Amino acid sequence: MKKITENALKEALSGESQAHLKYKLYAEQARKENLPNIARLFEAASLSELVHAGNFLKVLNLQGKTVDNLDIALQGETFETEDMYPAYLAMAREQGENKVATFFQFALATEKVHQKLYARAKESVQQGQDVELPDVYVCPICGFTMEGEAPDKCPVCGAPKNKFVKF
Repeated sequence: MKKITENALKEALSGESQAHLKYKLYAEQARKENLPNIARLFEAASLSELVHAGNFLKVLNLQGKTVDNLDIALQGETFETEDMYPAYLAMAREQGENKVATFFQFALATEKVHQKLYARAKESVQQGQDVELPDVYVCPICGFTMEGEAPDKCPVCGAPKNKFVKF
């Protein structure tokens, strides 16, 4: 594939992925405002954008067997924990952007957990097995992810146990 086309696909993947997520969140907001038809519109558009992103992901060969997907995910989480979020966090603190720094800290703490989970899952798949995984809980306030039982309070943001989403 020619570099110009590849770059265009990467930009399109990024744009479609962001649109998918934004529209999903917009749908949630519309539901909170008791606007169910607008919520459905955003949900439909969100799915459409997901389809587009999935097509571009396949053409770019960025989706393969689970072991390959885990490797890509692990590389991404490692970059976020070792390079991206520490730099972003330092920049936000330096500039006095406390709210942004808090959100970067939330993401950094969470991505470290994701990194460990993906590494363990990859090791299991390489051994021809599914990963042993108890219940997984996600804090909807800060995104913190953990295995086992939800804590009484989120260790990152302090959200109460009843807010956690179970997977």
